[in-house]
Amino acid sequence: MKIGIIGSGKIGGTLGKHWAKAGHEVLFSSRHPEELKDLVLEGGKNTKAVSVAHAFEESVDVYLLATPFKAIDETAEVYAGEYGDKVIIDATNPYPERDGDVAQKVRDDNRNASEYTAMKFTTALTAKAFNTIYHKDLKNRAFDEQEPIAIPFAAQDVKSRKVTEQLISDIGFVPLYVGNLGATKAMEVDEKVYGVTTDQQEMRSLLEMA
Repeated sequence: MKIGIIGSGKIGGTLGKHWAKAGHEVLFSSRHPEELKDLVLEGGKNTKAVSVAHAFEESVDVYLLATPFKAIDETAEVYAGEYGDKVIIDATNPYPERDGDVAQKVRDDNRNASEYTAMKFTTALTAKAFNTIYHKDLKNRAFDEQEPIAIPFAAQDVKSRKVTEQLISDIGFVPLYVGNLGATKAMEVDEKVYGVTTDQQEMRSLLEMA
């Protein structure tokens, strides 16, 4: 698959390198793509650095959204014409201390953060994944054949579910489907599985899944 990374920090950068290792074509993006040279060197031949605008203009299969939560509104608005019917995997979290009022409002609202993202990227097919795992575990536990860890995820429709499930599996994690975007409460900041790194059996138990 061709993957556009929107937000090439610790989570986006790490996932991009993993997916490139798995054979996918990865576009790391930034407002200053020249600052991503080291990331591309580490990612290898399947990666390149582009501007955010270029990433959205490319014919990619899926986007990973790994920006600060406060950037969601502007990103969705500016590039609204580019992501229609594309899968967006939302790896963001609302942190009021970093993201301000918009994050606090979402935290206080009845909607999950993933539902907020889907509402903003209204023409896209939204999934939620990789927001519960700490960077060090994402970096160190990928491709672990002996003790693979589970990644909970939710998806808006069949296509976004299949794409997200594959991309989780391709880098050695176990995809664990929790349901649609309304079922992501346990994946929110400070909830049951936020920051939890464990195997499929224990993750199922924490999520009270049969």
